[in-house]
Formats: sequence, C-alpha cells, structure tokens
Amino acid sequence: MTVTVSDATFQRDVLASKTPVLVDFWTEWCAPCKPLAVSLDELAQELGGKIVIAKINAEENPDVAHKYGVRGFPTMMIFKDGGVAASRNGTIPKQKIKEWIEQSI
Repeated sequence: MTVTVSDATFQRDVLASKTPVLVDFWTEWCAPCKPLAVSLDELAQELGGKIVIAKINAEENPDVAHKYGVRGFPTMMIFKDGGVAASRNGTIPKQKIKEWIEQSI
C-alpha cells in the first residue's frame, strides 16, 4: 500500500526514513499518473520492506515539488539516506519500474 505525504510530513516520512522511499509526484489532471498509481500500488505490496512507496500531490504541496525541481508529471524520485538517489520522468511499465528500484536501492 502506498502512503500519502505532504509538504508538512516530507521531512519525517521521506528524508528521515531508514528505508528507501520512492516518491511519486502527481496531479489530478495528469492522465498518465492514473495507470502509474496502479503499478505503484502493486509494487508497494510486492516490495514491502525493501522500499516505501509514497505519493505527493504536487499542486496541493508545491514546496517539495519546487525544491526538487519537479516540472513534469508524473515524476518519480527515490530518496535514500536523506537525499535523491535516482529520478525518472514519465510513465514506464511496472516491470521497468521494479528493475529501476532494485538498481537504485
């Protein structure tokens, strides 16, 4: 299951996490974000314990999106030890996301 983070909880839930966190930056109007969300929900179950998968609505939480230079949606970033370990823009197949996660953590 994915978790929802916000500008207010980002420091605690993502940057201070002992487990790597994949953050999905999305918006309501982003059509490709919807199928990506399904893949990420499935991967959260499959990879539970290895990585936390979090979602942040970039329109409702502009501070974090701005801080990390997010301009297009969807954008995924893997945070590890308080910093960005990898980032990816656009939608990719679930298996490719899984491979990217495993290479990045």
